[in-house]
Amino acid sequence: MRIALLGGTGDIGEGLALRWAHDTDHDVLIGSRDPEKARDSATAYVEELEERGIEASVKGFVNEMAADRADIVVLAVPPYHVGDTVESVAEKLDADTILVSPAVGMKGDEDGLHYHPPGTGSVTALVAQRAPEEVPVVGAFHNLAAAKLSNLDVDLGVDTLLVSDDADAKATVGRLAEEIDGIRALDVGPIANAAEVESVTPLVINIARYNDEMRDVGVRFH
Repeated sequence: MRIALLGGTGDIGEGLALRWAHDTDHDVLIGSRDPEKARDSATAYVEELEERGIEASVKGFVNEMAADRADIVVLAVPPYHVGDTVESVAEKLDADTILVSPAVGMKGDEDGLHYHPPGTGSVTALVAQRAPEEVPVVGAFHNLAAAKLSNLDVDLGVDTLLVSDDADAKATVGRLAEEIDGIRALDVGPIANAAEVESVTPLVINIARYNDEMRDVGVRFH
């Protein structure tokens, strides 16, 4: 399977790229608006994996080319770029592509971060609205600590919550998530429930901010 991480040069993109390349044999494609930046990041990821004795396929492309080559397209971009990114690659997507959204709308002040969804009610809903009608959308990976995810020496032991209106696509992303050692995928229903999932992210970040011993806190349900 080919997994494209659009915005794969950023924190969450780096973490997912390293984990999938380390724990699976999937091809990982790093996307960026700047293809040179994508290639540089892909090279850096490969070098880190090689130092650990892992041979992996990680390549960098401009976003549109990465999306065109992928089975799974992860929008690892800030929430305010999500809509434009979807529209920029829309012609490269089809019914056989699964679009994954981990972005969360937040606003910060001196007290911390607060959930700030777009007018659609959630970023996942925004992606579904902007994506071609035939392309299934799954919300996932919202509540993961990027620094912990990208540190391959750390055991994760976290859950990721999945929402989608397409049961098959959600199951595929769930299996893909659980191929990363230490991640468990939990079904939270349709995209209508995305706001509840996304709103957990500022809570987790605020816990990390106010508790030094929980800097890379995640979510685990029992």
